Amino acid sequence: MPDNTVTVDRSVTPHRLVFSPRFNVAVPFIDRHVAEGRGDKVAIRTADEAVTYADLLRRVNRFGNALLSLGVRPGERFLMVVKDSPDFIALFFGAIKAGIVPVAVNTLLRAQDYTFLIDDSECAALAWSAGFDATVKPGLDAATHRPGEAMTAEALAERAAAAPDRLEAAPATALSDCFWLYSSGSTGNPKGVVHPHRSMVCTSERFATNTAHLRQTDSMFSVSKLFHSYGFGNAMTFPLWLGATTVLSDRKVTPDMAFEMIERFRPTIFFGVPTLYAQQLRAMESASPDLSSIRLCISAGEALPGDVLRRWMERTGTFILDGLGSTENLHVFIGNREDDWRYNTSGKPVSGYEVRLVDENDAEITEPEVIGTVWVKGESSARLYWKNPEKTAKTMRGEWLNTGDMYWRDAEGYYHNAGRGDDMLKVGALWCSPFEIEARLIEHPSVLEAAVVGRADDDRLTKPEAFVVLKNAGDASPALETALVEHCRAGLAHYKYPRWFHFVADLPKTATGKIQRFRLRE
Repeated sequence: MPDNTVTVDRSVTPHRLVFSPRFNVAVPFIDRHVAEGRGDKVAIRTADEAVTYADLLRRVNRFGNALLSLGVRPGERFLMVVKDSPDFIALFFGAIKAGIVPVAVNTLLRAQDYTFLIDDSECAALAWSAGFDATVKPGLDAATHRPGEAMTAEALAERAAAAPDRLEAAPATALSDCFWLYSSGSTGNPKGVVHPHRSMVCTSERFATNTAHLRQTDSMFSVSKLFHSYGFGNAMTFPLWLGATTVLSDRKVTPDMAFEMIERFRPTIFFGVPTLYAQQLRAMESASPDLSSIRLCISAGEALPGDVLRRWMERTGTFILDGLGSTENLHVFIGNREDDWRYNTSGKPVSGYEVRLVDENDAEITEPEVIGTVWVKGESSARLYWKNPEKTAKTMRGEWLNTGDMYWRDAEGYYHNAGRGDDMLKVGALWCSPFEIEARLIEHPSVLEAAVVGRADDDRLTKPEAFVVLKNAGDASPALETALVEHCRAGLAHYKYPRWFHFVADLPKTATGKIQRFRLRE
C-alpha cells in the first residue's frame, strides 16, 4: 500500500477505512487532487480570489517550509488565531505536512483568553491575523510562556512567499497526534482536544460522503467558522476530501451576510446553525433572497426545532439535515438523512459509529423513551484533553466517548435531544428537558427564539424559567405570557411549562451560536 494513502473497503458495512502504515493526512487532502488531475479546479473562493488545487498545494508547501525555517520542530504546537481565508487552510495543512501540530482557536476571544491559550498549549509559534492585534498582542504580553516565534499571519505569508514550493510529508501514522481544537469553554476555560491524523478522514467519509451525500461537484458555504469543529468540517475537510469547492468569508454572520454570499457565489450546500435559520426565516418575511442554487442545508451546534425545519421547507423547498456532533468527535455522529428523518429529532447513528445511552451509573439504557447520556464510539474520537488527565478519564472511556449530551431514543431508533447534563431540570421529581420547552415556545407565532433554565421558587423547588426573544418586541405583555403558558400546556406534559417569562432583545451565545444557559442561570 503506497505511503500516505487510505482506501475504503465497501465490501463490508460499515465501510472499513484502511490506512497505510505511514500516513500524513495532508497528502490525501491536498496533494492527491493535483496527482488525480484536479490541479486547475477551484478549491477555495472568496470575495477577493479563487485558489485552485494546484495553487493551494504550493501554498501549503511554502507555509510548511516557512514554519520549519523559523525553527519550529515536528511535534511542536503552532497556535493560529487566523480569520477564515485561503491562508488559514494553507497554514493548517502546511503545519501538518511539516509534522507540526496546528492549534486553531477562536478569533473572537478576549486578551486574557489568549493568555490562557498561549500558556496552556505551550506553543512553539503563534500567528494571528493583523485585525486581531488589539486582543492577541496584550494576551501574548501577559503570557508566562514565550513562543519562539510570534508574528502576524500576513508577515508569515510574506516569509512563505519566498520559501520553496515543494515539501516532503513528514512521517506519521493514522494514530499520530495531528491537530488540536479547543472546546468552547462555555462553562470555564476551554480544553485542548488532541486529534490524530485519521479523525478528519473518518468524519469526511462517514458523514460528508455516506450520510449527507456531498459530491465533488458541490460548492459549499458555511457560516460556522473554521476554528470550530462544525465549520472545520463544513468549509475545509469535507470539500477538500471530495475535491469540491469551498466558499469562505471572514465577515460577521448575519442573515443578510448569508443571503448575499449565497446569491453571489451560488453554493449548492449551505451549512447553518438553528439560530441563524430562525433569523433568516424572519428576514424572509420582508425579503425574497434567491436561494435556488442550494440543494441541501445542514445544521448542527444545537438541536434544530421541528417548527424551524417545517417553516424552512415550506419557505425554501429545501431540507435541513440536522445532527449531533462534538469537538471531541470532530463532527456529526448522529444525523438525519434526506431519505430517513423525523421532525424534532437528531436522527440515527451515522454509519461507522456506535451510540448508546447510559444512566447515572454508566449502565446502558436499552428501553425506549428513557433519558440518558450519549456515549459514542468511532474512529474520529480525540485521543485526550491536553494536560487534563482527570477530564480525559471522565470523558474518554476506553473506545467510548462520554459526550455529556442528554438524549432519549424512540421506538423507531430516532434520537431526541434533552439538553446537556448540566442543563437538565428536575421538576416535581421528574426530568424535564429545556430543549423540549424551547421547541414548543418557538412554535408560537410570536416567538423568534427561546431559552429555558431552572429557577427555585419560594419553596426552593426547581421550575422552568423562560427567556424569550419576540418577533415584534412590542407584543410583550402579561396577556402574551398567559397565551404562552397555555400554548406549552397544550403541547407538553402538564408540569413542563415556564413559571416565569422574560422578554429580551437577544440571548447570550457562544461564537458558534450555542445558547449560554449558564449565563441566564446567573
